[in-house]
Amino acid sequence: MSVKRITYKEALEEICKGLGDEEFQRGLRTGVRNAEGKFLKILDAHPELRELASMVEDAKKKVISNLEHYIDMAMESLKKVHAKPYFAHTAEEAREIVAKIIGRGKTIVFSKSMVAEEIQLQHYLEELGNEVWETDTGEFLIRLAGSKPMHTTAPAIHLSRQKAIELLRKKLGIKLPDNAMHEEIVGAIRKFLREKFAKADIGISGGNALAADTGSIILVENEGNIRLVTGYPPVHIAVISVEKILPTFPVALAAAIVQAAWAGLYPPTYLNVISGPSSTSDIERKRVYGAHGPQEVHVVLVDNGRVEAAKHPVLSGQLKCIKCGRCQWECPVWQQTANLWGGPVYGGPMGMGWTAITLGLRDAAELSMLCLGCGRCDEVCPVHVPLSSIIHWLKQQYTGEGE
Repeated sequence: MSVKRITYKEALEEICKGLGDEEFQRGLRTGVRNAEGKFLKILDAHPELRELASMVEDAKKKVISNLEHYIDMAMESLKKVHAKPYFAHTAEEAREIVAKIIGRGKTIVFSKSMVAEEIQLQHYLEELGNEVWETDTGEFLIRLAGSKPMHTTAPAIHLSRQKAIELLRKKLGIKLPDNAMHEEIVGAIRKFLREKFAKADIGISGGNALAADTGSIILVENEGNIRLVTGYPPVHIAVISVEKILPTFPVALAAAIVQAAWAGLYPPTYLNVISGPSSTSDIERKRVYGAHGPQEVHVVLVDNGRVEAAKHPVLSGQLKCIKCGRCQWECPVWQQTANLWGGPVYGGPMGMGWTAITLGLRDAAELSMLCLGCGRCDEVCPVHVPLSSIIHWLKQQYTGEGE
């Protein structure tokens, strides 16, 4: 099983369909307008966030220049906190590692993870006979719709309130009135998923950052579902791409804070730190693992082209990306197409580089020709990923002008 590649013709057909879909366009217009206002207010009120972003950028450069060293360091630190680390060279390896841990016939709850989307983990586990539920509200609706995330941090940006009501009725039999408001919809999803949390055998998350020195996983959220996914089931599996590794615990925390701020979610409601399985030493000061939280924590570090990209003179710049999605909101092409443009998983300006790294140059080079070259994405990136330069290089590969 692999990510379904799409031809340039197929991508154009999907984009044209999206351009003619008024509901899709209305959702994007509203989302872009709201996102822009929140972002500017956050930076005006908290100028110190720019200093944090600069610190994160410097740390990312340090890791990228010696990525394999920091992977090894993170693996050793994870062992020290009694987590079980794994390294997956490819998407296939990552899926197989997770499947071996889980087995078949289990109930699994997911928190939103673009890396899990990248390796098609949810579909793979379902094919093995497991019951899989996304718990992020947007991802939950996306799965019901049989669609893909249309933004890195706001996956269901293109779905209207009426569409959400329709999906809950048709797919799950949840009774909601035609005029149900947002609070009622969210309440219905909360009630439905509570049962899934209660009976889940496995919780699977991504990771906003991973501290190489302590083996600590950092997860930032607003909904509270990540706390339930990572804290309630007896087994927690974190699937984290290797560029999320940061040298130290403080800078890993900073990376999560910067991501939340540039995503327009500041201060985040929850900032989760996970350093191994739950434990207690309340009886005779003897530390026992597996208290109220998970008894096991497994961490799968995913390469899937990133280690090689770290050595590349152009694509290495993409590895600085913290996936806040700010460039997507700013891009005039993305504002009309969302993640229909960019690749099967990642979209918009950041999607070009990630598609090239995880799928190949051909897939990204064709789609790069739709970029206007305005450079607005460069202006808003908190860690100065050279997005327009990467896209320009991909265009050169497509036209045969590049080396």
